[in-house]
Order: sequence, then structure tokens, then C-alpha cells
Amino acid sequence: MVVSNPTINQNIENLEINPKPQPDDPTSIVEEIEGVIKLYKNGYLERSIKVMSSVSPYLDSNLQVNARDIFIDKNDNIWARIYVPKRNNNNNSLLPIVVYFYGGGFCIGSTAWKCYHDFLGKLSSEAQCVIVSINYRLAPENLLSVAYDDGMKALMWVKQQGNIGQTSEFWAKYCDFSSIFLGGDSAGANIAYNVTLRHGMSNSNNIKGIVLIQPFFGGEERTNSEISSINVQTCKSALSLAASDIYWRIALPLGANRNHPWCKPLQKDMKWLENIRIMIYVAENDILKDRNLGFCDVLTSNLGNQVEKFISDGVGHAFQILDESTISQTRKQEMIFNIVNFIGK
Repeated sequence: MVVSNPTINQNIENLEINPKPQPDDPTSIVEEIEGVIKLYKNGYLERSIKVMSSVSPYLDSNLQVNARDIFIDKNDNIWARIYVPKRNNNNNSLLPIVVYFYGGGFCIGSTAWKCYHDFLGKLSSEAQCVIVSINYRLAPENLLSVAYDDGMKALMWVKQQGNIGQTSEFWAKYCDFSSIFLGGDSAGANIAYNVTLRHGMSNSNNIKGIVLIQPFFGGEERTNSEISSINVQTCKSALSLAASDIYWRIALPLGANRNHPWCKPLQKDMKWLENIRIMIYVAENDILKDRNLGFCDVLTSNLGNQVEKFISDGVGHAFQILDESTISQTRKQEMIFNIVNFIGK
């Protein structure tokens, strides 16, 4: 069983100042997800620029959606890419808002990644909703709870726009601030869930719903889908068990293991989700399948018909943004259709 390594966390504290070790010293690498991330024992972090390309806010004109990047907090480099469906002069109806968090194990990713830009542009167009896609700070430079702090700050910023006359931002005048949803995939779904809990604990929870796509949770005890993950990988699931463990080791607070409540949600916290509708998407070939299904069962036992569960057959983790196969494209369109219905209720 692998647990958190305090030495690794202590090395992380010096990420900003330590130079890159000599490349001829492979023993200096303490954590590596091949082709994605390397963490050296002196605290130096290396992310591959080949993982995914970043793109400008431009979208295909056929989508009829405008996108723009806006800073939320320049000091902490928290910003958003906002997607707004184009409106004609005769349409005065206000649009629901989706505050979205991208995935990447808390350690990689950007709201400017092409895969997210394309997915969220299409979702905004089909759901006729304003999407505020949040770029938050990453681990291991910023251990959890920083991503949750950034998510909460972003949510409060969004709500603030509705309190100042809906005229301060180009998108706010089109929004129904009584219809705010949170959403995300993988680690982003984890962030959406934990931000919703925080918001509920503040006694100001007017979130209408949350969309959790293959939420990134864990635990020290392995599930069946994790144990059988070697077979799952043959089905092109983007997340391996080894990668999952590394993400948690370098993202969780010093000394924490995978039983930490940010990794393994506590049933007692679910009371803060009362009156919030929840959509959960599970991928059949995902190593997280059993963990996600168990999470659904606990939520349903506590919240009843507030919870809607969907299982995407024949596809793996993050299929909707990373897999271009025919079956994945079909499942992605089904997902968008169901999200559109969920938001529109």
C-alpha cells in the first residue's frame, strides 16, 4: 500500500527556487508520470509541454459562442475563460451560469487547453448557458486546499457580478444569477464538489446544481476497478492507478494519505448538499468506476432523487476530451445532451 511521503512534500516547499538537476542523474527523480510530470528530489518540478496545446479564446463561428479571458485575481493568477452564446436583439431571456473546473489530478491542466476549449464551447452552444471556466493554481507548488480556495474565490467573484448591476462585465448582463451550477471533470469535479460543500457550510448555498464528470476521489483501500486496472488500461482509459497515486501524493497536505476527506469524501458532510441537484457521470472503463458508483450510492441514500447517475458504456476516464474514437464521440454527444437537460430543468 502506498501512502503519502512527507519527504516529498517537504521538498515541494522549495519548488520556486531550486534549479533543474543535471539530466544525467536519473536518481534525482522522486515522482514521475511518464510524458506528463517529473518531480525531482531537490523540489524542482517539470511539466511536459507536449501533453496538450493551449489555444486562444477563438471559437468556430458555427458555434455562435463568444469567448474571452478575464482575470479574477492577478496576484494569485486566477483567471477565467468565459463562454457566452451569441444573442439576437429579440431574445431577452437570461442564461444559466456554469462555473467549470478542468481536470488534471490537481497538478496539470489549463482552461486554455484545446480539449477543454472545444468541449466547453460546444456545451455552451448546445446548453445555451454562460460557462465560466476557472484557471486555478496547481499542485505541488500549491498543495490542497489552494485549488478549493481558488474555486471558492472564483465562485464568489461570479456571484458578485450579479450584485453590482450586471453591467461590469461583458457577459454578466446575459446571466440569470439565480441559476448557478458548478461543474467539472476528474480533479475538477472534486473541486466543484468541495467548493459546493464550503459554500453550503457558509449558510449561503444558492447553488442550483452540480455536474460531476468522473470525479477524482480515492482511498487507501482499493476498489475492484482499481485492482483490475491493468485490464482497464487496454480500453484506453486515460488514468492509470499509478498516476492516480502520484497525483494524490504530491497534491495532498503534508502527512496526509488517501483517506483524507478531500480524497475520500465524508458522508456527514453531504448534509450541506441538501436542495442541490447533482449529476454524476461514470465511465465504464475508468479505474474510478467503482469508487464513483459507491459515491453515488452514498449520495442517493442521503439525498434521494436529487441525484442523477449516468454511466458511459465502453469508454474510459476523460474520454469526452481526450478520445477521438467513434464510440467516444457518440458518448460525448450523449453526455452533452444529458447535461443540457439537467441545466434546463
